[in-house]
Amino acid sequence: MQTLEFRDHDAMPILGLGTWKSSPGEVGAAVKAAIAAGYRHLDCAAIYRNEAEIGQALRECFAEGLVQREELWVTSKLWNDSHRPEHVRSAIDQTLADLQLDYLDLYLIHWPVCLPHGQLLPETGEDLIALEEQPIADTWQAMEALITAGVCRHLGVSNFSTKKLAALCEVATVPPELNQIELHPHLQQAVMLDFCTAHNIHLTAYSPLGSGDRPDAFKAADEPVLLENPTITMIADRHQATPAQVLLAWAIARGTAAIPKSTNPDRLAENLAAADVRLTETDLAEIATLDRHYRYVSGSFWAMDGSPYSLETLWDETA
Repeated sequence: MQTLEFRDHDAMPILGLGTWKSSPGEVGAAVKAAIAAGYRHLDCAAIYRNEAEIGQALRECFAEGLVQREELWVTSKLWNDSHRPEHVRSAIDQTLADLQLDYLDLYLIHWPVCLPHGQLLPETGEDLIALEEQPIADTWQAMEALITAGVCRHLGVSNFSTKKLAALCEVATVPPELNQIELHPHLQQAVMLDFCTAHNIHLTAYSPLGSGDRPDAFKAADEPVLLENPTITMIADRHQATPAQVLLAWAIARGTAAIPKSTNPDRLAENLAAADVRLTETDLAEIATLDRHYRYVSGSFWAMDGSPYSLETLWDETA
């Protein structure tokens, strides 16, 4: 399995198991099946509300000798209601308690969006707190203390624009080492990739397969189905692979990690086997034509009436 190397030479497997949308009652079995299949990278988050079940599965895997803690890369994320510095340590402590771990390999700021402590989602736009009132720089300083405390080894962000990344890099003592963003052939983010390459920041692709199983409230009636794209299916036939494997192989070919979610053991193995698919320059050139700048996770749920956030200020894009 190819890995991405961090500044202290720690290595993150380039393919991981995403746990967003994995329901209680099935996520634990999925984690155990994934580890048995060979996954060594797990992507978690407090807001997924399933970390306790994942923790029990990890405990069982360790007890059964399926894997040792040191062989796993575990990522989790700080939720939006814990951006104030005084809440950062308690947030990671709860995640560690739920996951039954002593440390995380990587801890991310989940969104550049702030909510009052204890409020997981906004009911109205007025519930959201502007970043001018609660700056990311203050949150980050508290995150840096987690490295000193030994409860996480690396820090990063998620859903950050290049503008927000650049601003954070200017004030950080410990620079962010990864940005987790939506990334797939319909949203190729070449500018972000170039920026992160230049600044030694890794990228992890979420929704790398188009997130067809995300909540209906996130979906548009006429949205493109990435797994059914004719170019992707043609390339899959060419390699005797599945469309999902082509999409994951594309992410790997660009040097980005990917965290597809599945709870099906056969699909888990199929996704992991994408690491063995080698796309040609012709394949990559054909996929390059598919960019629509289309987000399956638009972020519009933060841009409701009365919110200090808009889609323009969230993504820092003019078009």
